[in-house]
Amino acid sequence: MIAFLSHGALSHGTWAAALVQHLWQSTIVCLALWLLALMLRRNDARVRFRLWLLASVKFLLPFGLLIAASGSLSSRHLSSAPAPYFSFVVEGPAAQPSAAEPAPPALSAQAAMTVTQPVVHAKSRSIWPLFLVLWALGSCTVLSLWCWCWWRVRAIARSGERLPDLAGLKVVMVPSHVEPGVFGVFCPVLLLPRGVRDRLTPLQFEAIVAHELSHARRRDNLTAALHMVVSAVFWFHPFVWWIGRELFREREAACDEAVVERNHSSHVYAEGILNVCKFYKEGPLTCVSGVSGVDLKNRLVRILSERVAEKLNFARKLVLGAAAVLCVALPVTFGALHASKMQAQTPAKQNIDDTWQGTLHVPQMQKDLRQIFKITKAPDGTLKTLYYSIDQAAQPIPVKETTFQGGELKVNVEVIGGTYTGKMSADGTTVTGQWEQGGAHLPLILVRATPETAWAIPEPPAKIPPMAANADPSFEVATIKPSDPATKGKVFTFKDATLRHFIAVNVTLNDMINFAYGLNSKQIVGGPAWMESDKFDVDTGQPDAPGSPSDNQVKNMMKKLLASRFGLKSHDDKREMSAYVLTVTKSGPKLTKSEADPSSPYGFFFRGLGDLHVVNATMDDFANGMGGSVFDRPVVNHTDLEGRWDFTLKWTPDESQFQIFEGKIPPNDAADAPPPVFKAIQEQLGLKLDAAKTQVKVMAIDHVTKPSEN
Repeated sequence: MIAFLSHGALSHGTWAAALVQHLWQSTIVCLALWLLALMLRRNDARVRFRLWLLASVKFLLPFGLLIAASGSLSSRHLSSAPAPYFSFVVEGPAAQPSAAEPAPPALSAQAAMTVTQPVVHAKSRSIWPLFLVLWALGSCTVLSLWCWCWWRVRAIARSGERLPDLAGLKVVMVPSHVEPGVFGVFCPVLLLPRGVRDRLTPLQFEAIVAHELSHARRRDNLTAALHMVVSAVFWFHPFVWWIGRELFREREAACDEAVVERNHSSHVYAEGILNVCKFYKEGPLTCVSGVSGVDLKNRLVRILSERVAEKLNFARKLVLGAAAVLCVALPVTFGALHASKMQAQTPAKQNIDDTWQGTLHVPQMQKDLRQIFKITKAPDGTLKTLYYSIDQAAQPIPVKETTFQGGELKVNVEVIGGTYTGKMSADGTTVTGQWEQGGAHLPLILVRATPETAWAIPEPPAKIPPMAANADPSFEVATIKPSDPATKGKVFTFKDATLRHFIAVNVTLNDMINFAYGLNSKQIVGGPAWMESDKFDVDTGQPDAPGSPSDNQVKNMMKKLLASRFGLKSHDDKREMSAYVLTVTKSGPKLTKSEADPSSPYGFFFRGLGDLHVVNATMDDFANGMGGSVFDRPVVNHTDLEGRWDFTLKWTPDESQFQIFEGKIPPNDAADAPPPVFKAIQEQLGLKLDAAKTQVKVMAIDHVTKPSEN
């Protein structure tokens, strides 16, 4: 089983807060521009139209862009703290628990199979995807209605008859009862309904055409299309629809003013509008500029009164100028001041010895796992790291090596086969890099934590005291039943770190003897064939003595279980057989003394076939593990090395190895593939294995029976 631990996911709260901030800012700007438009109600409609257009554009331009731009110009060295980034588990060809039994959190020390750190439930799913779906449905509805109306008008335009251009504008006579209008955003076309000249006097027709030419000159269709985009994106905001209505009203008023200013009779123009409304329908799209428009009664009153729009006086120009300057100056100034303040308050740090945190996003598992690197520097300059995956476990995961040179951080978490490589930013607040594990390369951004932002590390579960050294415990109860034939691999493990609840999945009796006695299957002689073929699931109860059992106490409990439930009786013997003899090379061992409690269980973990991690193990433990899980013959320890050791061994296995996993070993032809096991043991551990015939301890079976289920 290969575990990928990681950290850092883009938080929904970050962009949600930014969206809410942008919406209320746009709402405030809209209200302010409405007040300006109200103040200028007696002035040119063109001015009010531009104010409402500015309100529309504001929805597409967050102030945050100006703030960020000004902050960047003020201090190019400041970088924003990224939002947090998480972990997944990929089952390999090694041990895998059955569906009924989830993978337990820790491996038994004696197990020749593999398990890794437990993966606990990630955070509950966010409700933001629901809001995203609702927004998308609304947006698609608005766009669909717009496109449908657009295609209707386009079909009408394509069915028309081309007329001579008018003032550089294409003219098409259409067989429709739609009012005269300008269609098209970038290449506008004047659409005239058939028979319009017969229903209008020449002067009325000339005034109506002047109105449409004014729309074309002003590019009203382009601004209307721009607001349609705003409406499609922010359809849920009522002010967006209010802005659209005001834009429609002010553009018609601006064109009316333009017609009257060109010396067209206001009475003739008003009569022409009424005749158009009498005989023709209003266009279906706001980006098809017509003549009837909204608020027809007030428009006609304004036209017939022949009121001339007041020109902007100096005071009003000053107010408009000040408003324009404030719209740009306020966010720019805020960004510059904020950047300067941050630069003054947070001097750049280039030291790596600190607490770093980030979130790793692993798409395959759709989970976020927060991870913490606590890096300290010893007096001699060496770096030590405590690495936590706090959404998985409270205990730190051992780190083999940490280096920091030239601004590049490298952390080797060998126990899970993971490495992190990242580059520190110029301001020393972030490290941007990749987490690599099992062939996966995942982005991970670490942020320098502060007392205010540091994540709390969960308290580890209360550690129970060790079982008394003179205790001779037994499992109170145990359930043994045949395994599901569909189960792949095999597992020996405990359900928690107390080592008081043992389980085994899809194991033979020979596997259990190997676990308890440290014997290769060839060291078990005289038993029936079902000892190697029949597979069982074992689930024990609690030991009948308090405390956490030691390695030897766990083995003794397993031996008692085999005697009581399988009726196992045997005697020791020695036989000469083919074996591998483990010795020390002339150059000496390349092993690391274990700093773990000698009474605690040893670890024999496969992170993949040919990727072995050993913790707190004696040479006998190592030999028994290799003989029981890797080779087809026993491994005899002749190293004379005392004590317990920590080391990693990586090699490329062949088809003669790992036969207990009952799977074909895939070939590894990569140029950087590890060497074969015999060469790897010599190069990496300073040990060697030699095939030889030698006297080997064997277990001679005197009696054994198949167990009942309970």
